[in-house]
Amino acid sequence: MKYKKIGDVLILDKGYSNDDFEELSRKHNVKTIMKIDHIQGTKREPVFKVLYGSETETINKENGCLFKLDLAKVMWSKGNNNERLRVAKLVGGDETVIDMFAGIGYFSIPIAVHSKAREIFSIEINPNSYHYLCENIKLNKVKNITPILGDCMVETPKFKADRIIMGYVKTTHHYLKVAIDSLNEGGIIHYHETVPEKLIDTRPIERIKDQAGNRDVEILSVNKIKKYSPGVWHVVIDARIF
Repeated sequence: MKYKKIGDVLILDKGYSNDDFEELSRKHNVKTIMKIDHIQGTKREPVFKVLYGSETETINKENGCLFKLDLAKVMWSKGNNNERLRVAKLVGGDETVIDMFAGIGYFSIPIAVHSKAREIFSIEINPNSYHYLCENIKLNKVKNITPILGDCMVETPKFKADRIIMGYVKTTHHYLKVAIDSLNEGGIIHYHETVPEKLIDTRPIERIKDQAGNRDVEILSVNKIKKYSPGVWHVVIDARIF
């Protein structure tokens, strides 16, 4: 049986039977057990089933940060925890950051907690995720995050940043131009994409260079985060744009 524990909620992947939930809840010290079939749409909303208990709101602690969320309303990707901390530690003092597809603050909160960023503009289209983003700003007592409810395509061009995080994997390449246009000279993007393994070193890099137009691109690193599906990887490209 595969599972993920998020706060005091257990998410089962497969291999469960209908009579072991109470025992599982005691074993893992959780109040609720759920099955999340998939995440759907641009608002990244879960399709789920509650198997035991009823309360789906919880507080998860990760990398020294607190994340309040309702697993029936918003997504949580446990496999990205190392990437969230990696990026937070790259942010230099006095940087301005745009966090596109900010969700509940997956990247924004660790950056605010672990770096000395001047300001973080966190853009999220899902009202439920935006609600928990605001809750998590208060929960972690950080002062340098500006939460923005809206479409990244519309909101991103209103700002300029030294670093932009593009932490969405489905159609992220459609947003590359607005991200690059909002970067200061020598700024860095962290571009997420799901890529067939044989195209990891070509397709995402070509997409960045194509959308950069006449601007020079320096590829800083290609980071494999996790297997997304058979033969397909979730990767992050760190690129500096001049």
